[in-house]
Amino acid sequence: MAILEEKTEVLKVVIIEDFKLTRVGLRCALNTNEDINVVGECEDAIEGLKVIERTRPNVVLMDLGLPGMNGIEATLKLRETYKDIKIIALTSHDREEEVVAALSSGANAYCLKDIDPQKLADVVRDVSKGVCWIDPVVAQLALNSLPKSDNVGFLPCKTSSEGMVPLTERE
Repeated sequence: MAILEEKTEVLKVVIIEDFKLTRVGLRCALNTNEDINVVGECEDAIEGLKVIERTRPNVVLMDLGLPGMNGIEATLKLRETYKDIKIIALTSHDREEEVVAALSSGANAYCLKDIDPQKLADVVRDVSKGVCWIDPVVAQLALNSLPKSDNVGFLPCKTSSEGMVPLTERE
């Protein structure tokens, strides 16, 4: 009896990043994984949208601080046409307003550029499967910005029926 190996889909990735050294580093790091193939890279969003149209990647690594059309605007444009392509906002900034703007524009993940290369590969895999991901540093900043309350527990349940509408058997 022959054992069939499970065939893993090779994920196609496009990198849109204005710094060449960063693009090369990202490509080299991701291409060390057998299940990830960088199929395109470019330094601005206009060219990036053309590369995406030609290559139809599974995942796009989108720098937010791009010249001309920024990464937020490019993500919005990309979402208009390709709803199934996953977008990882890639930046060196951890400002709350940028996180909200990136995720609101349609990014599936928010990733800081100081991420470990193997962790980035894991994020690419997870995001391609529909997982939303936010860098833990950024998530902690978001949690710290929430208003604090003295009431750390849940509100107690009412035990009396005052002001409550009785439920039917079915309800």
